[in-house]
Amino acid sequence: MKLFYTRFLVILLASCTVVSKNYNPNKKYSREALQQDYGLLRRILEKEHPSLYWYTPRDSMDYFFDAGYRAIADSMTELQFGWKILAPLTAAIHCGHTSFSMSPSWNRFVKNKAIPSFPLYLKVWKDTMVVIYNLNQADTLLKKGTIITAINGISSSDIIRIMLDYMVQDGYAANVNYLRLSESFPYFHRNIFGLYKFYRVGYLDSSGVAKDTVLPYFEPPVDSLKKFKKLPHPDKNIQKLPRREEVRTLKIDSSYALMTINSFSKGHLKHFFKKSFRRLHRHQVSNLVIDIRTNGGGDISNYVLLARFLRNTPFKVSDSAWSQAKNFRPYTKYITAGFFDNLGLFFLTHKEKDGKYHFGYWERHEFMPKGIHHFQGATYILTNGLTFSASTLFCNTVKGQPGITLVGEETGGGWYGNSGIMIPDIKLPNTGLRVRLPFFRIVQYHHISQKGTGVLPDVYLPPLYRDIVSGTDTKLAWVLQKIKQGGRPTATE
Repeated sequence: MKLFYTRFLVILLASCTVVSKNYNPNKKYSREALQQDYGLLRRILEKEHPSLYWYTPRDSMDYFFDAGYRAIADSMTELQFGWKILAPLTAAIHCGHTSFSMSPSWNRFVKNKAIPSFPLYLKVWKDTMVVIYNLNQADTLLKKGTIITAINGISSSDIIRIMLDYMVQDGYAANVNYLRLSESFPYFHRNIFGLYKFYRVGYLDSSGVAKDTVLPYFEPPVDSLKKFKKLPHPDKNIQKLPRREEVRTLKIDSSYALMTINSFSKGHLKHFFKKSFRRLHRHQVSNLVIDIRTNGGGDISNYVLLARFLRNTPFKVSDSAWSQAKNFRPYTKYITAGFFDNLGLFFLTHKEKDGKYHFGYWERHEFMPKGIHHFQGATYILTNGLTFSASTLFCNTVKGQPGITLVGEETGGGWYGNSGIMIPDIKLPNTGLRVRLPFFRIVQYHHISQKGTGVLPDVYLPPLYRDIVSGTDTKLAWVLQKIKQGGRPTATE
């Protein structure tokens, strides 16, 4: 199959969109300008990143840095530089909080614009790809549940392996990226492999016989390429509750309560947790299900409060939390909010004998279980690869406690530890691209000895083909069946 557009080239249909007078997505930056941005990025990462060599040895990281520099052989667009150079570099660090993003100008340009793409959304796990939605709705051949074996002559296992080399993760916990691919397969395939006018797709038919077919790329209707009209501003008071419910909800049934927490950042969580556990106590709920399968993390203090309502013994956030440097100098001007971050670091960190700058509060402060409305029933916590960052710290804090059972899949965040707390962006001056820079390395409280995995569930429930096709929530169904049977498992089940 022939590339319809050059690999990594901007594939917006410019003739059908209004291009900003101040921004041209097809602009090519000179080799010298790209090398300047790349060299600056390398110097900042080598000086400031606390975990640059945590999973990738220094000599190997030097190899990746040098290889990326050599790959800048000619001028490139912003999109090319991001996906061809920065994506594989940040993936090599194995830090889930160190990722690149396009410039603010690019993001404004693509906002509310539909882009041509590979036509299939696929559920991806391990070496398997299954159709969950076909953008070309007139195509009745590749329906939901069809197993895809190859695209353009590349096997499904090789496609997944190649794509993972462009995606960041904590250590070797790739589970988060299987879910990212499942949510946005056309996006990642387009940016990594390029856009083709036609795709030769291998698949298994209903009898399990290997076949292949040719699919056209998905081209959105012309009208959908126009910016959506701005809707009148809604009444804030009316919209407040639904917006919060996108972050957290509590539903009480006759035999259990389901608490969904999609973030530890928003939703006035401190008030929500106090009110929720008061309700659980009043309704005498004996089974609590906490769903954090799409919780990418957030404010540490929010997860700490939730853990205090569940854990029976005192705990700390970390065994250690430290940075390599006291501040971002001499690179402050390239760091978002760099001046204010430097000010905060001056007051919050102190240098210890190991030469590191420690965030002592999270290392020393001991948190006590809640005395009022502390939950004493059976607790089931649903996890998967999108359970990340602060939600992984939460899982580590409650795992092993009597009456608490983690159900689902390995978390995407590192069990031994991760890098975070303060995560500004590095702003590259020529291209405007951004790279996230976690400033502290956190080693979990009472961490496991082996680093590299996410927090493992007590009851492992992987994706099942039949449930993907039927749309069954395997993990929640297992928990509800357990509750129905009157089970009260512990973390040792």
